[in-house]
Amino acid sequence: MRTTTNPVFRNLPKQEGGGYATFGSAAAGAGQVAQQGYGQQYPPQQYEAAPETRSMTIDDVVTKTGITLAVLTLTAIVSYVLVDGNADLAAPFVIGGGLIGLVLVLVATFGRKMDNPALVLGYAAAEGFFLGALSFMFTNVEFGGAGGGELIIQAILGTFGVFFGMLVVYKTGAIRVTPRLTRMIIGGLIGVMVLVLGNLIASFFTPGGFGLRDGGAIAIIFSLVCIALAAFSFLLDFDAADQLIRARAPEKAAWGVALGLTVTLVWLYVEILRLLSYFNSD
Repeated sequence: MRTTTNPVFRNLPKQEGGGYATFGSAAAGAGQVAQQGYGQQYPPQQYEAAPETRSMTIDDVVTKTGITLAVLTLTAIVSYVLVDGNADLAAPFVIGGGLIGLVLVLVATFGRKMDNPALVLGYAAAEGFFLGALSFMFTNVEFGGAGGGELIIQAILGTFGVFFGMLVVYKTGAIRVTPRLTRMIIGGLIGVMVLVLGNLIASFFTPGGFGLRDGGAIAIIFSLVCIALAAFSFLLDFDAADQLIRARAPEKAAWGVALGLTVTLVWLYVEILRLLSYFNSD
């Protein structure tokens, strides 16, 4: 059974008698034996949908994801405007928004509350402030940015271009989601996380660390690798959402799908924006 690199989604095991296990609103995508995208095991637990709860549909996924992205976009615009008026707000918004977003994802994931709309929309709002301020810093020369707000538009177009491109790839079956593909992406993701952490530690002793984020050739290659990993992660996220629908998960589970897709979209946008800033810097 496949799993996904996105920590918000869970593995969907089959029941012994065939078919998929049923799911309750306590965990979007959790089964009798849930497994994190990073291999963390959880004890068996039985889930049953409430009789009055209708099953999740693709329309629910589209609607909840649209609402989540709308909140993220609105707060990102507000954040950008506020930082543009007062550059001192940039660092607090980036650090505060990023940390709050991370905490909310961890609470939703490990607390099995991925279907909680308040947590999902709270994450979207926090990441909106993070992305708005970060986008300003990447494009404003005052922070050593490349200069030019058109980079933001290019990054947005690139992000959704990759998203819809991978959706077409998934729907046409051009690339099949297999256990081997899943293991490869998980391995790549773990490798990236180790490199990022190592680069951070090395930067305390050597300017630029390993050179993964200094705009040089190594940094460009590293960003391309991250973009590729984020793109392939969409395939696994789409597959996890499909399994939830086939498993007749309750309608509220669509919030968990929206959260998982938004996490990947945020990561992809940041990497594309970072890469564009490398090419446009002096």
